[in-house]
Amino acid sequence: MDEMKYSVLMSLYYKENACYLRESIDSMLNQSLKPDEIIIVKDGELTSSLEEVLSEYANEPCIKIVALKKNLGLGEALNIGMTHCKNELIARMDTDDISRRDRCEKQVKMFMVNELLSVVSCSVMEFEEDINHIKSIKRLPITHESIVKFAKKRNPFNHPAVMYKKSVIDLVGGYKHFELFEDYYLWARIIMNGAICGNIYEPLLYMRANKDMYKRRGGYSYLKCIINFKWHLKKLGFYTLYDFIISAIMQGTVAMFPNRLRMIFYKKFLRNDDFNNHLVN
Repeated sequence: MDEMKYSVLMSLYYKENACYLRESIDSMLNQSLKPDEIIIVKDGELTSSLEEVLSEYANEPCIKIVALKKNLGLGEALNIGMTHCKNELIARMDTDDISRRDRCEKQVKMFMVNELLSVVSCSVMEFEEDINHIKSIKRLPITHESIVKFAKKRNPFNHPAVMYKKSVIDLVGGYKHFELFEDYYLWARIIMNGAICGNIYEPLLYMRANKDMYKRRGGYSYLKCIINFKWHLKKLGFYTLYDFIISAIMQGTVAMFPNRLRMIFYKKFLRNDDFNNHLVN
């Protein structure tokens, strides 16, 4: 397994929390299967506190900083960062999440067992401040067939926890702009291009999930984004008309809930064990 090298790809912009950034980087440096390189894209100018954290890792030979003059957004920053990744396997990581020590080792093993795999994500543990107090676990389908079926309704991967093959992403032109749905748009295109997908049922990443996260998934502007995106997938041929109607109604309705009710809905219906167990079948 030691011959299976991988890169870590992160994007950082000025609104991020310096303490969270440190925890995120440390979690990748301390992986049981250590990364060959960690590419951190500075998406525009950063705060002094964020720069100070990055300076703490100046002597880490595997960390490489790619500085962009202005903020380009997550998708374009990741595209640029990907050009600096020298390995075929790339592990995504957000700068406010924490990977479990064995996350990348288990994902690399998946690629070794099945060389046809193109992308592998995993379940994530959602928390607010303390990883010892998990609020919920977000699980997704684990087999290729169930992932493709699920993708016709909702995002089939936890983006901060994915590991994918660089060549597969390059074949479809990388991330493309689609407000709030750039990663989902990428998954739809690689699936249409024949990518073989997998998810690990075990939660291998701690993801911050506070009230602001649920707030971003609601409101009239978010509803417009949902409809525009899903209609685009219908025009591409990824969605049928039935897929579009059902998924737009379901997700759109939840988007218009008051924030507190939306939080309850997510935790009760999208994070409970009955729902999670149904996904793996």
